[in-house]
Amino acid sequence: MRTHSFTRWLCAAAGAAMLTTGAYADVLLELDLSVPNEVTINATGGLSAATVSGSDTTGVYFENFYSASGSALLETLISGNLTNAENPTDNSPNLFRGGAGSDPGLNIWSWSSDFTVSFTAGSLAFVGSATWALDAAEYADMLGGAASGNLYFPADTFDDIASGATLLGSYAVVPEPASLSLFGLLLGLGAWRSRR
Repeated sequence: MRTHSFTRWLCAAAGAAMLTTGAYADVLLELDLSVPNEVTINATGGLSAATVSGSDTTGVYFENFYSASGSALLETLISGNLTNAENPTDNSPNLFRGGAGSDPGLNIWSWSSDFTVSFTAGSLAFVGSATWALDAAEYADMLGGAASGNLYFPADTFDDIASGATLLGSYAVVPEPASLSLFGLLLGLGAWRSRR
């Protein structure tokens, strides 16, 4: 009987420690790369890990999204109403990659008609979705990237994290980039075999 109580206490303590150290953060945004040369970012029901306000012209930073230097990002918005849950959308979110393609992270900015936007700890972080057209090199850069990581605000490049950006939550790529790369390889192999 005591062992069972101790185990429950130990699990509860570990869970509390994860929450207080920030080791656990809700997935707030999902990036969908399943359509060639497009990226769609969807809001989830995830809750913000922090209360913070800042400029949407700086935006939210997807830490370590890219695995290597690559193309500068010159995407074209197809459609989108993605915004943070506490401010209205202006239906024109933008993507940015700093350092002319050398920054390891992705940035989303300019999504609201309000200059200052806010997130509240424990409240819904984002609503809506947006889709952008990419060129083949930009799409390949995203496929080679991370499957998940942290989201920071306000931040548009990696150096903003050290200078006071706040951890909002996390992001996830669905399906994972490795799965998409394998799928593309199998499709190419199938097309090659059918020509023979």
